[in-house]
This record gives sequence, C-alpha cells and structure tokens, in this order.
Amino acid sequence: MIVQPKIRGFICTTAHPVGCAQHVQNQIDHVKKSGPIENGPKKVLVIGSSTGYGLSSRITAAWGSGASTIGVFFEKASDGRRTATAGYYNSAALELKAHADGLYAKSFNGDAFSTEIKEQVMKAIKEDLGQVDQVIYSLAAPRRVHPDTGKISKSVLRPVGQEYTNKSINMEAQQLEEVTLPPATDEEITQTVDVMGGEDWQIWTDMLEKNNLIADGALNVAYSYIGPEITKGVYRNGTIGKAKDHLEATARQLDERMRKFNGRALISVNKALVTQSSSAIPFIPLYFVLLSQVMKDKNIDEDTIMQIDRLYRKFLYAGDVIPVDDNGFIRLDDLELRPDVQEIVNANWDRLTQENLAELADLDGYHKDFLQLFGFGLKGVDYDADVDIEVKVPSLA
Repeated sequence: MIVQPKIRGFICTTAHPVGCAQHVQNQIDHVKKSGPIENGPKKVLVIGSSTGYGLSSRITAAWGSGASTIGVFFEKASDGRRTATAGYYNSAALELKAHADGLYAKSFNGDAFSTEIKEQVMKAIKEDLGQVDQVIYSLAAPRRVHPDTGKISKSVLRPVGQEYTNKSINMEAQQLEEVTLPPATDEEITQTVDVMGGEDWQIWTDMLEKNNLIADGALNVAYSYIGPEITKGVYRNGTIGKAKDHLEATARQLDERMRKFNGRALISVNKALVTQSSSAIPFIPLYFVLLSQVMKDKNIDEDTIMQIDRLYRKFLYAGDVIPVDDNGFIRLDDLELRPDVQEIVNANWDRLTQENLAELADLDGYHKDFLQLFGFGLKGVDYDADVDIEVKVPSLA
C-alpha cells in the first residue's frame, strides 16, 4: 500500500510504518551520539511508551544506558485495510531495533488503567527482570474506566469558576479565531482528575511494591506541564490544572514511600511540544507556534528526545542529588519559561493578527512536527513506495 497522510481535524488518520521506524531511528541516533549515560537505569518500566515523552524515555533508557525495557500502551494494529496507529508502528520499530542490538524489550498493548494489564506487567517483571530501577509514568488518555468501580470518566479542558475567552487558531485553515470556553461543572472537574490525576500512578506503584518489584535506588517519575501566564486561565487554573495538582500531590506522597528503597518519586515539568493530545487543546497550539518561533530564533528549541536525553543526563543521573525547584519539581521547561523568551512571546501574542500570523508564528514547523508524529515528512523515506502496513510488534505477535 502507498500510504499518504489523511488529516481530519486535529488527527491524522493514517500512519506510515517506514516513516515511524525512521522517527524512532532518528531518536536512537541522537542518544547514541551523546554517548553512554553513566549510572543510568538498567531495568525500566514505561507506562505510556508509544509516542511523545514516553517513547523518548524508553529509547533513552535503552540506547543510553543499555536498559531492558517494558512498555505499556494502548494502540491499534493494522487490520490489512487501514494502517496501524503511529504508536503501534513506533513500538514495533523500537522492539525490532532493540532486539537487533541485543537489548531486552517487551510490550503490552491494552488499557494501562486496568487491573488485567497491570497484573500481566507485574508477572513479566517478576519473571524476566526481577525488579525495576526506573518507572516512567507518561499516560495521556482522554478517558478512564476505574478498575474497581467501573466508573467511566472523561477528561475535558474547561476553565474553573468562570468562562474563558482568548485567541486561538484553527490549524487546518491557519486562521485566527476567538474561542470562549464555559466553566467546568464539579463533575467535569472530578472526572478530569480521575483520568489525569495521580491515582493510577499510585496504583501502579502500590502493585510494584506489593510484588516486591521495586529495586534499591529506583526512580519513579511522572511527567507534567505548568506553562506560562498566557495559558494559565484555561490550563493551569482549569480542569487540567486541577488534575496536575492531584498528580503533584501524589508525587509528594509517593516520594516518602520510595525513600524506603533509597529511591525517589518525582515530577518532571516538561516544555510545550506538538503532541497528538496537545493538538486538540484550544489556545495551546497558538501559544506553541509563537513559542517555537522564538526558541528557534534563539537556538534553544528542543524536541522530545532532546528533552528526555537532557532529563537523564543533567538531572536524574547527573550525581547524588537530583536538581529540583522549591516545589520539588524537575524543571525541563526552564528554557521555555526564560524571561527573555516569554517577553517576546507575550508581545507577539498581543500584536498578533491574521496579517502577521505567518511572520510571528512557526506554522511550517508545527505542520512538519505534526506530520512526523505519524511518520510523514522524514528524510530518507520514499513515500511513493509500496509498503507493508501489517507490521508486528514482536512480543505481541
């Protein structure tokens, strides 16, 4: 099949298997070029491992530290007529490349919120690895079925307390627009916290501890985002912010427990990036294209693999003490929130019009980054060639 991108709204409904493999290889090459990570992890569980920061974490651990990795994700394989999801192809490529390089890699495709998947993962860790010395929690799911109650919760992006109006952008049409979001109901806040808060991370940690699967000195890291003043009204002060508050409170509780193992539980606050989930959030893509332009002009922009490679080398495994801020957070958003960066972004936001949009915003970069999430637009890939879309993840075959 010759696979081309088919974009519907903020989602690309096709993915390119060879392009996704190239995307994974590019990340591997970046890590290998940086050299080995001294004292890095050796047995790693990544929950939410198929795209974005989770994928980059698995790659960095494996090729930077020679780690055995177990990845958990929820993706669709090809049915022979439609392509698999990008995350499925990413995971297939990662496993194939890991096995070729003599690295252990096993994957679990299913609902990470479920007890069934957790139990399968615990069994694999016990049988294959014994224990894990690093856990990465990087789930980005729109809904959750609670494993005990069966309650279905759906996350929403809403302000809390009052409606919110601001500039946004229709990326498909590249048109500025004004968007107003109504305030969240109490139930919407509760459901968003259920999906995106820290309860599931805690349940994973509970099960690892109960099964004696946490190694001495293990690090247990969840990813979060805070963002700038521009987006605070709808993001950090909105429903997602409430969920992040819960996640961060959970980190403090888990950190006390991890110290029993001479380890830590930490939040890494990462920078804004193009992801499948962030593309669906009003206001955020507009902020991103303005931010990207400024950071590229200053030559300080980072993609997911650059972020995570820096996280491992400069924070998690740089020495005996992990650098954190006053709240106990690792701040990988330090370059994004530099005053000189935010000053320009804020000024450009205020003077932004349809006429100067292309000048002030990195629209081409956004489009390129978005397509690469699905394996399109990568150098070295022949997109006119016939490809096999029924690629298998070896450990799932």
